[in-house]
Amino acid sequence: MHFTHLLLSFCSVASTMAAITPRQIPSKAKCLLDAGLGEAVLVRGDPQYAEREASYWSNSARLSPAAILRPRNTKEVALAVKALAAAKQPFAVRSGGHTNWAGSNNIAGGITIDLGFFNTTTYNAATETADIGPGSRWRDVYSELIKHKRAVAGGREGNVGVAGLLLGGGNTFFTARRGFACDNVVAYEVVLADGRIVTASKTSYPDLFVALKGGSNNFGIVTKFTMTAIPSDKVWGGMAFLPKDIAPQAVDAVVSFTNNVANDPDSNLVAMFTHMPDFKDIVVATLYANMAGVEKPAAYKEWLALPEIMNTVKNTTIAEMAFEYNIPANLHDIWFTLSLKNDARILNKVAELHVKLVEDLKAFIPEQTFTTQCLFQPLPTVFGKNSVAAGGNIMGVERQKSNGVLFLATAMVQTPEQEKKAYPLVKKWVEEVKKFAATIDGGLQEWTYLNYADKSQNPLKSYGPENIRKLKATAAKYDPQGVFQKLVPGGFKVSSL
Repeated sequence: MHFTHLLLSFCSVASTMAAITPRQIPSKAKCLLDAGLGEAVLVRGDPQYAEREASYWSNSARLSPAAILRPRNTKEVALAVKALAAAKQPFAVRSGGHTNWAGSNNIAGGITIDLGFFNTTTYNAATETADIGPGSRWRDVYSELIKHKRAVAGGREGNVGVAGLLLGGGNTFFTARRGFACDNVVAYEVVLADGRIVTASKTSYPDLFVALKGGSNNFGIVTKFTMTAIPSDKVWGGMAFLPKDIAPQAVDAVVSFTNNVANDPDSNLVAMFTHMPDFKDIVVATLYANMAGVEKPAAYKEWLALPEIMNTVKNTTIAEMAFEYNIPANLHDIWFTLSLKNDARILNKVAELHVKLVEDLKAFIPEQTFTTQCLFQPLPTVFGKNSVAAGGNIMGVERQKSNGVLFLATAMVQTPEQEKKAYPLVKKWVEEVKKFAATIDGGLQEWTYLNYADKSQNPLKSYGPENIRKLKATAAKYDPQGVFQKLVPGGFKVSSL
């Protein structure tokens, strides 16, 4: 009897042990284990691995890396960079995970450094600054700062991540007053390619400080941004939807608004001609935002005279707006961008070609479950002037000779197969816009906004010869072995210039 119990007990233990499958750490992540980072590594089969992959905004960016590293502090980021560089192991860096194109912030079969734990925002009343983690999303940043009646010049869409927006320049609700988002960063805590942790500012590593203002992920991993805090309480804003037959008047209103931005730098406009599944048609949608809290300011006079389908415009806060204004997630996304002269002829042509795109998409998506955006944002010369006044960045927008409009072309579809068919159609749309704009004097402006660019575009090249020289010199100085050029393939690379 005693022997039988021992045998049964042994069999039970053996059965339990057999049912437990040990975590298989891929060989590509061995260098991280050797660096003492094993507890921060997620592998396929781990519940958190699946959660982090699913948390990417776009399905197009979900690439199934060999392992995900979730460092908990800057020291662990430094250990990881040194280990991966020594092992010559390709890796990606992910902050909020909002960039849509495959390979920009994730890597198939490689190691993805996920900065999701770097998600705190701290307001410093003595210096009127905010320390912001790269893995934060702007809705959470604003939710914390509004407690102090403060904001920062950050993203306008709540789901966008902090680091991607700031390192790509960043258009904001405050650009007409304060320059781009990057112009409002006063210090960067950066892990360099050799594992050193430095703080870049106007007085410390000033060349690196400027290069990070639009230079993307070419120089290191930023683990903290210190930004100027801005007094902010109530704002007036929200979305309005208008019928498509007022498109010509809407174009005129975009042109007029853009030419008058300098007269009311607190008022913002995002205008889009968009096909939405809910409407099964094209509508005109707008985002209004007056950051001084002025209700129905004169800047919107032409817009407010147009007939509306509905609107959500109200007295609110920047934090509330960030929660309300969000582009749909969990789709396959295609983005292209151009900077165009602020000319009604060009914008009407863009809108006309958008109608053709929608009809082409209907041909293979008859249920109309797709979304498109033909999006216009003011790009007046005052934006570049504000950047110079703030100390300058690396994007070269101040070279702009006339008021412009930032054009974003998007298509959002349900499946990879639809994305494959839609991509050439969107690209063709943008190429036809370029050809038409080129027939008008100054119609096609040079600057390409990195945060809206497709992987086939080269935004760094649009920054101008002197800024390209600075980018190359900074990359060579702080990353002489080319770790962030060779081992981090995602994003737009200085080495391609």
